Amino acid sequence: MGSGPTGALGESAEQQALRFLARQGLKTVAKNFRCRGGEIDLIMLDADCLAFVEVRYRKSTRYCSPAPTVDARKQRKILRTAATFLSRQKRYRHHTVRFDVVAIAGDSKKRLDWIKDAFRPNDSTL
Repeated sequence: MGSGPTGALGESAEQQALRFLARQGLKTVAKNFRCRGGEIDLIMLDADCLAFVEVRYRKSTRYCSPAPTVDARKQRKILRTAATFLSRQKRYRHHTVRFDVVAIAGDSKKRLDWIKDAFRPNDSTL
């Protein structure tokens, strides 16, 4: 995550999402996986399913809630980055894969929404 106040807020949101998902029984595989094509905030194992998780935080939902900010462009970046991860980590190659979004909104009383299987690749070739 970046430095400064925005980076600290994003890192805090990612930690909150990680704790929440762990309480749901998911196991951490990787945090902030980066490659040339992009970054995936969290990669979690949910039984035999590998979940690539994008965490979005908004202090206020006055103009937009966090989940819709994972637009088609961002989804394509996540899909490409996930393909890179899978090509490097052969042991997960045969796992079922899904793409989740954890949307966190609010300042003092945060609301967390976990959207399982939030989007899917349009084609199987990534």
